[in-house]
Amino acid sequence: MRFNFQEPEETLEPRRSPTPKEPVRWVPLQSHPVFSSPPSSSQDEPAVSQRFPRNFMAWDGDSRLYYWDSTRYLLHRLSLRLGEPEPTSVLAAVPSKVMQPDLQLPFSVNKISINKSGSALLLAGSDGICVMYLFGRASVIQDNVVCRVVSIGSEIYSSGDSAIHLLQASWHPDSDTHLGILSSDAVFRLFDLSSDAEVPEQEYYLQPVEPGRSKTVSSIYPADFSFGGDHLWDRFTVFILFTDGSVYILCPVVPFGSIYKWESIMEIYNDANMFGVKSSNSVAVSNSSLAIDWLEAVFPDLTEQGTRGDNIVVVKAHPYALLDASLALQGPLYKASSGGGNEDLAVREAECKGRAVSLLYNIVSKDSILVTAWSGGQLQVDALVDEIQPVWISGSSSRLRMNSHNKIQGVAMICESNAGELPVATSNLPLDHTVWLGLPPPLLRLAMVDLALPTKREGGSLVTLFADSLLPERIYSLHDGGIDSTVLHSLPFTSQATGRDEALKTPSVHTVLSTCQEESAVSSLLGFVPLSDSFGYAWIIAVLSSGECVVAEMKTWDLLLPIHVSTDKIDSSSAIETKEKDPPCIISKELLAGPKVRIAPHALPNQRSTPANSVEGRSVLHNYVKLFHENYVEYAHKVFFELQHHAPNLKRIIDDQHQRLAEANEKMSKVEKNQSLLEKRIEKAIQRHDSLEQRLQRLRSLPGTHKKPLTRAEREFKSELDQFTGVEVDALQSSIETLRARVKKSAQKSPKSSSVFAGTQRKQYSKKNYIQDTGMSQLQSTLAKLSLMNSDNSKKVKIVESALKSQESSLI
Repeated sequence: MRFNFQEPEETLEPRRSPTPKEPVRWVPLQSHPVFSSPPSSSQDEPAVSQRFPRNFMAWDGDSRLYYWDSTRYLLHRLSLRLGEPEPTSVLAAVPSKVMQPDLQLPFSVNKISINKSGSALLLAGSDGICVMYLFGRASVIQDNVVCRVVSIGSEIYSSGDSAIHLLQASWHPDSDTHLGILSSDAVFRLFDLSSDAEVPEQEYYLQPVEPGRSKTVSSIYPADFSFGGDHLWDRFTVFILFTDGSVYILCPVVPFGSIYKWESIMEIYNDANMFGVKSSNSVAVSNSSLAIDWLEAVFPDLTEQGTRGDNIVVVKAHPYALLDASLALQGPLYKASSGGGNEDLAVREAECKGRAVSLLYNIVSKDSILVTAWSGGQLQVDALVDEIQPVWISGSSSRLRMNSHNKIQGVAMICESNAGELPVATSNLPLDHTVWLGLPPPLLRLAMVDLALPTKREGGSLVTLFADSLLPERIYSLHDGGIDSTVLHSLPFTSQATGRDEALKTPSVHTVLSTCQEESAVSSLLGFVPLSDSFGYAWIIAVLSSGECVVAEMKTWDLLLPIHVSTDKIDSSSAIETKEKDPPCIISKELLAGPKVRIAPHALPNQRSTPANSVEGRSVLHNYVKLFHENYVEYAHKVFFELQHHAPNLKRIIDDQHQRLAEANEKMSKVEKNQSLLEKRIEKAIQRHDSLEQRLQRLRSLPGTHKKPLTRAEREFKSELDQFTGVEVDALQSSIETLRARVKKSAQKSPKSSSVFAGTQRKQYSKKNYIQDTGMSQLQSTLAKLSLMNSDNSKKVKIVESALKSQESSLI
């Protein structure tokens, strides 16, 4: 079901035609004129925007491909034909439809994304975000369709002195009008474009650790988020990744007015009534009762089922929030353990380098998969062992925004972590000890994938993750060196459901596209999108920084088939080997051995000789002739027949040997010709070897060559310093900038509020002014503490560097 508040495209076509007058022709997508001219270089972009994931391509899931021209700020819509004329080809219509925004964008666009219905396009950058409505055009200028553009949260993200930067923006999978935005001030906001694009509908202030107890700044600095999928409470869940690799959960988060299937809501409603309310644990009963109350308030059809009948297909979410409780920031997620709960968090591993930069949630049959990408080029693949359940923290009230009819228009709350109040979940506990107790679901480590990215770039690489819509086991990773494909061959719950009881197999990693990127601050990929059709064919479309479009077909149907070994092939190969070892005989061994019958008998020494003229002699000669004819003549006929039968085979063998001999003679002649060249190359190699030996001797005589290598403790300390300089300082600077922006905004708003309320309520104004002054003083003190901490940390780093330099000089 689609809810579009724009005009349909067909109603406006008779009024004016934005399409060029030249006839439409179909060409291969990689040969389209849109990709003929290379875009301008983006080296002049600010450093902050380069850390925002860049993708200038989007696909509506049907037949329209969108490409953003960052040079002219235009949007190209290309109509595609998938699988024509060949099943593996992709054709595009020429000319393409060109769209342009009706106002000048005040920020640099780094990412575009289209909603589920294909009616609105998201234009996002690190310094601003807006939405472009594709079917509500205003006019046509030089065959370009002018589309209406609406800014999102301009007072929060697009103000000139704002230090709040966008980290990630995404459409909600269950709504065409809701956008989720994660910013650098550790706030997740949900905007409803159908009501108000400037004020967020829902705000969640993330507080993963208690104030003053964070050991590192990266543990409170967010990196990415991902919405859940169509599975139980996962559809109401937001997964949030922090730069230290920890993953937290917000559940339930529901856009106001979104549509859900009635069967899905009834499934989680019955689960809460069956396993939660009837539990013997009071904590489980309390949590499940809150969840049931929330479900009945958000979906009133659950209580009105008897009056409306059984013909309900979908239900609409109503605005609701608990007054005396706020959502808990569940996490960080632990690794599943079978022991006594002494396992570490499922965060930074020894093989993970840099900081966490990207998160992807994907549902594959019965398994919920979380993939975390690190700036060092590692992929951390985990599966949720248990189901996600909603958790609230009592005593922390939410802040509601009401309209004139006393209906909820917006909600804001502080989401704190309750990890210190909960025990560690283990995998060997029964169901009654884990369900509805507020425990975050543990993670099962499936694999650690190393993409082997170059480590020359300072700050690591920005790895972006995409899931294949046709084959959910395949995950695409975009980075500075190109595109890689990772296929998961075995999953725990899916393997059990299909009856395959086998050990976990390592995923296969294939390089789809290699751009041979050298050390650079900007990725060589401008856009990427996976395509698929209803016949099971899949493609990937990528646009390079040179403007070249790459179309590659991806295998789908035989990618996950198990490898079977055929015994027939083994037998045939063994037979071939035996034939090669024992070649067939040209003439049989019996013929080569000669006749076996002995004609002349052994003569005795005392035997009398028989004359040939006598009758006895003639009979003996006759017998000898008869035996000779029976043996030697027949043997001669056999030999003649064998030689005549094998003559073609002998001729073929002789010709083959002559041909091989001729080839050998040609090779020998070539070797004789190249012998002089080989001798010269050998002489040059010997001279090069001698020069290298001399250079090595000179280098050995230089001072400082006998320096001792760093010990293990020194290497670990150096890695900690590198991590501190690469992650902690950036996060600390971003926090300081955010606090300064908040101080400026509060200072600007304070005189406005005093002018509005002056003269009416003096006492309330004094209380509010006191509260504002208190907040200002707290912010200033926090800012001063952060500045002192930053200066102390910089001093410590300088001291350590000077100590290392002095140690190196002493060793020299």
